[in-house]
Amino acid sequence: MVLQLAVFVLLSKVAVALVGLAVRTRPGAVASGLLNGALLAGLAQIWVFLVAFEQTGVPAVVYYLPSGWGLLAVQGRWWALAALAALVVLLLAVWAALLGERSGTTRRSGRARRPMTAATANGAIVAKELRTWSRDLVRNHQLTFALAYAACFTTSPLLLGWNGMLPYTGPIFIVMAAAMSANVYGFDGTALWLTLMMPGTSDVRGRQLAWLAAHAPVAIVLAVACTAVTGGPWPLVLALTAALLGGAAGLVPWVSVHLLVPGTDPHRRAGNPLRTSEDDGGLTGLAYLMLVLVILTGAPAALAALLWGWAGVAAGVVSGAACWWWFGLLAERRLRSRGPELLDVMRTGRKPETTVTSRFDRLSRRRKTVAWYCFGFGAIPLVPQGIVAAVFVANDMLRHTWFLATYMPEGLRYPVAGGFMLLGLAMYGAGLWAVRPAATRQDAPDAASDAAARESAPDAPSEAAARQGAPDGS
Repeated sequence: MVLQLAVFVLLSKVAVALVGLAVRTRPGAVASGLLNGALLAGLAQIWVFLVAFEQTGVPAVVYYLPSGWGLLAVQGRWWALAALAALVVLLLAVWAALLGERSGTTRRSGRARRPMTAATANGAIVAKELRTWSRDLVRNHQLTFALAYAACFTTSPLLLGWNGMLPYTGPIFIVMAAAMSANVYGFDGTALWLTLMMPGTSDVRGRQLAWLAAHAPVAIVLAVACTAVTGGPWPLVLALTAALLGGAAGLVPWVSVHLLVPGTDPHRRAGNPLRTSEDDGGLTGLAYLMLVLVILTGAPAALAALLWGWAGVAAGVVSGAACWWWFGLLAERRLRSRGPELLDVMRTGRKPETTVTSRFDRLSRRRKTVAWYCFGFGAIPLVPQGIVAAVFVANDMLRHTWFLATYMPEGLRYPVAGGFMLLGLAMYGAGLWAVRPAATRQDAPDAASDAAARESAPDAPSEAAARQGAPDGS
């Protein structure tokens, strides 16, 4: 057990060190995104592999991999014990060699670049953003991660001979891509000061158009191609694709300017250029929140497509355009009114005096535990026991593994699946209610002293914001 644990720990250290070296180049960042997306999709669809192994048996080669040497040693094959010890020594030497590698900067291309021309301010933002999507290793990684996750998630059930998830590859790609770019302003760091130095301007619309230009072609190709393979359902897939594209393009800047996680400026990223922030928990929470919000923007179009068929596609286009315009407008207003405070958060990592606290911080330990269980396990009744089970029942796939609705009598199958969906939504609703924010002001001055301070120094806030806006105090 000790040797097996040492192998796992050292394998992790060596893998992280190798990835850190590989991701300094664009091919390495793309390969890392593909691998990470495939692994996470495999974990999300682990039931597929369990059922497949139950039907065909675990391949014999699995027992002879290093992960099984400890078990083989216990069973009396002592060569496995010696192999474990030798592997520990080898991995320790490799890790030591990798630690000695200097953490250099990312390789820069010396090729000449075409000058960027644009006739309008939004055109300049779109051009800048598209170049960033093609050059920044972080965004390369995010795009390929979303693509690999969507493709592997929907193709995994093919191992069981079921292609019912394949048409939804495009919508799943959109949702995951939005979650990956939920902190888009944080990824750019203090470059926001360039926009703030131009009074009355905003780059939100340009960022929205660039996000669509980078993701919409991929999503549309995936949706059309995968739906063509299965022959449908065309109205539902097209309605979801249109609604989710608009919803994601609207929510990405809106969530980023409201719940920004301070990140590292791109030119200051060290050995691992894909590490954009020290607050990994904040980035993870932001990604989960974006997943839920984007899915909600597609729900009305999906319902319309299920009820009225092709009319749902028009509903998806309308709802997507409305989300794109409305959330973009809210993000613009927020950026113009709170831009200096947002920049200060980026530069210092500290929240302004007006902070946002949550009910979760004031809950008892028992209620906090309940809230965590709601967020952690709400997906189980909603997705597999609810949505997926309803799809199985609709396709007459009865008595299927652990999906309870497929074992019910004919009159109870859909009610049971619907009940699980309601249970999952109720769990998420309870969790959101528990942690909904409530703004509080710390050490708020009284109105008279506040007014006197404004009269004595009317230009101080703007001058301070301008000084804070310039990087490195310039």
